Amino acid sequence: MSAVAPRGRRLPLVLRNPSFGRVWTAQLLTQAAGRMFQVGAVWWLVGFAGGERRGLESGLFLMVSTLPAVALAPVVARVVARHAHRTVLAVAAAVAGAVAVPVALWAYAGDLPMAAVYAVGLALAACQAVFDPCLTTSVPELVEDTDIEAATGFELSTQSLAGLGGGLLGPLLVDAGGLPAVVAVCGTAYLLAALLVASARFRHATGTSGTSDAPQDAQDSQDASDGSMAGEGGHGTPPARRTLRQILAGLPFIRRVLLCFAAANLFTTAVYVVMPLYTRGVLHSTGSTVATLEAALGAGTLVGSFTGARVPGRPVAVGSACLAVMAVALGLPGLWAGHATAIGALAVAGWCVGVIGVRFVALFQRLVPTADKPGFFAVMQALLGATFPLSSLVFGALGDHLGARALCLVQGAGLVPVALALWWLGGRARPDAPRTSPGDAATAAHLTPAGETS
Repeated sequence: MSAVAPRGRRLPLVLRNPSFGRVWTAQLLTQAAGRMFQVGAVWWLVGFAGGERRGLESGLFLMVSTLPAVALAPVVARVVARHAHRTVLAVAAAVAGAVAVPVALWAYAGDLPMAAVYAVGLALAACQAVFDPCLTTSVPELVEDTDIEAATGFELSTQSLAGLGGGLLGPLLVDAGGLPAVVAVCGTAYLLAALLVASARFRHATGTSGTSDAPQDAQDSQDASDGSMAGEGGHGTPPARRTLRQILAGLPFIRRVLLCFAAANLFTTAVYVVMPLYTRGVLHSTGSTVATLEAALGAGTLVGSFTGARVPGRPVAVGSACLAVMAVALGLPGLWAGHATAIGALAVAGWCVGVIGVRFVALFQRLVPTADKPGFFAVMQALLGATFPLSSLVFGALGDHLGARALCLVQGAGLVPVALALWWLGGRARPDAPRTSPGDAATAAHLTPAGETS
């Protein structure tokens, strides 16, 4: 890579940094496999295997599939902080593959019990709950500081591509080969991801113990660099690792922002329950329509991930505006039913999700101290995912008593007060206001329009 090459002619990050490219591809495979299994299993329950309470059964499945991200947050934080990140990522993907492949063989040999479907969803979600925050923490080890913004965009776009690919293939595979086909493809994807991570090189260490796969001289160099920036003491001594509660206590503004998005997720994540019910009860269609709706959501998120950094305005202002737009988009299919309405609404909602993700995760990458990142990103995943199980259960149960169009209106109405709360929070966070912690001061310094950030 030439340092003097014109910026406009540089190759995309995943091509000029092979290690990051391998890890990013592994993330794409794991998240697509997990999404494929979730969407495929939900459509299997709603369209084929579910009984009179198919809404509750699909909601329970999604609840089980999202619990690990919340329940395992403290364990994940310790694992990511104490072990080499490449090892953690490779083992998590390999274990998921080792679970899925035998279950696929079992499913091909005979009918798969419902309890086994739930157990596989729980196991895959547990592995993903380890993989995702570990990869987010590993970004500074794989790229230079000047590439963190681009790496964050690629990393967040993976969720969009996973929703686009996994959400598209899941229902189609169920229609074509049943649930066994979905489980077999998932297992293969996880095993391939483990091989890709194992072949990557984590060159840039973060200075935290047990997390580097780089040579010792690179470790020492980065330790010195991190020590000079870690605190005002300037002695080069890494700060003591703090508990999860202490991390959030030291970042009160960020904590409030995360709580707002956790509340928003109570209504936005319900789309994964509402979409199959809407397809069956309102559109009277098949798995191909579910796949199309999933693809629209994924495509919108993908575009938002790559255009989010270009949206002008402060992060909180952009976030509150996007939540307001999502409220309208998610409620629209409840007022005007139709394929085109649903597809367009989900594409717009997905774009908003992508923009919010890029603006805020990139902000957190720069504001959270290096030593706190393993714990912080585990907490972030837990907080944002805490309402997903509740959302799945509540909207699944409501789906057996209310029509899918009414559920769309409930989603839209629920986002309105959250958007107002985030807007009010942004109005209170002024750079010249007194701060109670260094984290808040740093946050204020970065609450500038996108075009003025470094």
